[in-house]
Amino acid sequence: MKKTILSLMAALALTACGQGATGGGEAGGSRNQIRIVGSSTVYPFSVAVAERFAQSSPNFGAPIVESTGSGSGLQLFCGGVGPQHPDVANASRRIKATEIELCNRNGVNQILEVPIGIDGLALIESAGRPTNFNLSERDIYAALAANPFGRPQTARTWRDVNPALPDVPIRVYGPPPTSGTRDSFAELILDKGCDSDPAMEALKESDSDRHQQVCRQLREDGAFIEAGENDNLLVQRVAENQGAIGILGYSFLEENTDRVRGIPVQGVAPSAETIQNFTYPGARRLYIYVKGEHLNAIPGLREFLTAFSQAWNPGGYLTQRGMIPLPDNERQAALQAVQTPRPVTAADLQQR
Repeated sequence: MKKTILSLMAALALTACGQGATGGGEAGGSRNQIRIVGSSTVYPFSVAVAERFAQSSPNFGAPIVESTGSGSGLQLFCGGVGPQHPDVANASRRIKATEIELCNRNGVNQILEVPIGIDGLALIESAGRPTNFNLSERDIYAALAANPFGRPQTARTWRDVNPALPDVPIRVYGPPPTSGTRDSFAELILDKGCDSDPAMEALKESDSDRHQQVCRQLREDGAFIEAGENDNLLVQRVAENQGAIGILGYSFLEENTDRVRGIPVQGVAPSAETIQNFTYPGARRLYIYVKGEHLNAIPGLREFLTAFSQAWNPGGYLTQRGMIPLPDNERQAALQAVQTPRPVTAADLQQR
């Protein structure tokens, strides 16, 4: 489900912004509000910055923030240059090489990458559940894969997957394919569970396409339920359904500890400490991507980036909303990315 905050303020009048864009492009047009799309996980953080920015910088239009999912947001972001296209894409995963290529084909060549913090891809259960889960990556993969390890899926309960697990039906609420959380789940959990079988590790070398299909294709028989981009609704469904499990960003878990609790993965429970030190298997970086061609064309865009960089520090107001700060060296690099923008390229993606 796509939810849209059309504006943080009532004023929607657009004024000409016809300043030249950086990098030789021309964003031009008639929009004086920053437009942000993308990740439902990053959404509340962007909204928090946008609200403060609207209050502290009334000379600029109030930013428009939309929760579309990382994949859909980057598709919109890469659609082109100009006022009809977004200025910023929130992402709960790193941009893909194919998305950079799409951007470039549509004239978006100044893609600025700004890591903003760390989040955990948390598995949750109802806080009132009588029996606690403790899952391995292999358990999760074997329960949710369409064809685990290349064999037909037969598991109906968690005990079918692992005799040590509860004898309750497998019912997992998770993100749709457009979500960066879905991509992170595949990369951080499913792939590792799949590759716990040496035959799957060998398949990765001999047939990478087949390996990805076997390791990442989820079952479609009702055991895995796509819950859309509304993470608050996902929390509600898990809290009200004993035996159900949910997959979402840690910040939503932290805000709802009276209703749901985190499930340990590989024996490590999701917490601010285990996510920041990356001992929790679902730890991941969060990003915003900024269109360099719009920096001089959309009033307030540079100032908004500065406001974001001031909010992500330890003790900053984003940490009060569940964001976990990057390590000092990474935070300094992110600040440098704001102060001295440099476009990200496909080659950069190989560095981490």
